[in-house]
Amino acid sequence: MKSAMSGTLFRACDINKSFPGVQALSAVDFDLRAGEVHALVGENGAGKSTLTSIIAGAEKADSGKMELYGQQYQPKGRADAEAHGIRTVMQELHLISNLSVAENIFIEKLPNRFGFIDYNKLNHDATEIMEQVGLGNVDPDVPVRMLGVGQQQMVEIAAGLSRRCRILALDEPTASLTDREIELLFIQISKLKAEGVGIIYISHRIEEVTRITDRVTVLRDGKVISTDPTSQMCVDDIIRKMVGCDLEHEKLRYDSEAGEVALRVVGLNRGLKVKDVSFEVRRGEVLGVAGLMGSGRTETMRAVFGADRPDSGEIYLYGANKPVKIRKPRDAVRNGIAFLTEDRKEQGLLPELAVRVNISLTRLRGISRFGWMDIAEERSVADRYIAALGVRCSSNDQAVGQLSGGNQQKVVIAKWIYRDCDVLIFDEPTRGIDIGAKFEIYRMLAELAEKGKAIIMVSSDNKELMAVCDRIMVMSAGLVAATFGPSQWSQEKIMSAAFSQYVGVPEESKK
Repeated sequence: MKSAMSGTLFRACDINKSFPGVQALSAVDFDLRAGEVHALVGENGAGKSTLTSIIAGAEKADSGKMELYGQQYQPKGRADAEAHGIRTVMQELHLISNLSVAENIFIEKLPNRFGFIDYNKLNHDATEIMEQVGLGNVDPDVPVRMLGVGQQQMVEIAAGLSRRCRILALDEPTASLTDREIELLFIQISKLKAEGVGIIYISHRIEEVTRITDRVTVLRDGKVISTDPTSQMCVDDIIRKMVGCDLEHEKLRYDSEAGEVALRVVGLNRGLKVKDVSFEVRRGEVLGVAGLMGSGRTETMRAVFGADRPDSGEIYLYGANKPVKIRKPRDAVRNGIAFLTEDRKEQGLLPELAVRVNISLTRLRGISRFGWMDIAEERSVADRYIAALGVRCSSNDQAVGQLSGGNQQKVVIAKWIYRDCDVLIFDEPTRGIDIGAKFEIYRMLAELAEKGKAIIMVSSDNKELMAVCDRIMVMSAGLVAATFGPSQWSQEKIMSAAFSQYVGVPEESKK
C-alpha cells in the first residue's frame, strides 16, 4: 500500500508526559504526512497510546509543541480535536452498550426529520458502513451489548470510518478480529490513503506493520528509538528495536505425555450459537479453539464456565462418570475451572482497585489469617506475579485501570494463575499484548501444562495456536467442524474448516 505523499499534516516536537510514578513520554518527536500510514510500535507501556491520546485531545502534554496543518495545535479536549479533523479508534472500546449498533456508529450525527430521529435512514446508512467492515449479517437495530467483543471492535471501527477526517488514529484495531475482517479493514485503509488521509497505526502484529505502513516509529520506555521507512525494515529489525535485543523463536511446545481427561463436554447446546458441541482436554495439554468471529467459540466457553446457562449438554470433570452441575461461575471456580474472559474491561477487572487487590481477589483465603486480611502477604503475592508476568506498574497499589491495556491483561492472567485451578480457559489471552509479553505468556502456558494443568486457549491468531497448542479444535457456525493434531494442521486446513458451515462464502475465501 503506497501512495504519493503530499505534505506534513501533523508534527509533534519534544513532547513530555508523566503520570504518578511513571515517565510516559520523554522528548518525543513525531510527524504524519498526508496519504501515509505511520506505525507506532513498542512494548506495552512504551508510550504509544499516550502519544495518540495527546494528539486526540484526550490527554494534555506536560510540555512540547504540536502543529496541525502548519498551525499551532493545542486541543482543549477530544471534541476540539475532532473538530480539527482528528478521529481515533482506541484499543479500549467507547461504545454505549444500551444503544443500537446504528446509533453508536452515527451517535454524533443522527439523521432526523422534523426533530425526530429518522431510523429508516439511520439503519440504511449504518448497513452500508457495516457491510464495508464485514458486519453485513448484523442487524443495525440490535443493542451493541448483544455483540461479542470482536464485533463490537468492528462497530467502533465502522464509527470511525463513518466520519470525515484528515487524520485517523487506529490503536490495536485488529486485536480481536479474524483474517477476513482484517482484510476488509485494510481495504478501507487503502481507500483513506488514496483520499489523502493520514493514518496513525498502532499494532503489536508486526507482520501487519510491515505490510500496510509507510513509516515506522519505534518507542521504548517513552522515548523514540527510531523512525524509518517500512521498506527498509524487516520484522526482526522492528522487534530488536522494540525490546532492545533479539528474541529467540524457540519451539514453544514440546511433545509430552497427556494425562487423564480433566474436562469432557458432551452435547452442549445454547441457542443458535452452540450446537451439539463435544470435546475433551487432558491434564498436561493445551487445546486450541479456532474459528471465525461469531463461530461460537466464546459462547461455548461461557456455557462451560456457567456464565451463560446452556439449553442442554453435560460436563464431566477429572475422569468422573457423573456429570457436574455448573449453573453459575461460582460453581465452575469451586470445581477448579478458571475463565479468562476476552472482555477484560467489563468482565475481567475492577479498574478502580489496586493491582494487588485484583490479583488476590480469586483466592482471598490465601491471604487471610483467622478471618483478617494479611496485607503484607497480599503484597508479596502480587509482587511475585508482577515480576513473573512483567507487569509494568508504579507499585502494587496502583489502580489497575491506570495501566496500559496489555498490562491489564497480564493482571487478569495473574489472578487466575494464583487461584491455581486445574482447568484454565483462556479466551484471547494475548489480545492487545506486545510481542515480548506474548512469548512470556506462551511460556507460562507451557509451564502450566507441564505442571499437569489442562489449558483451553481460544484465539483468532491461527499462527499463535499452531505455536502453542497440542491440538486445535475448529468451530464453524456453532459446530465443531474439525480437530487437528500437529501433524495434520495448516493455516489452510484451519481456515477451510472455519468456513465449512457457512453458506455463500466465495470459493477463493476457502482456499
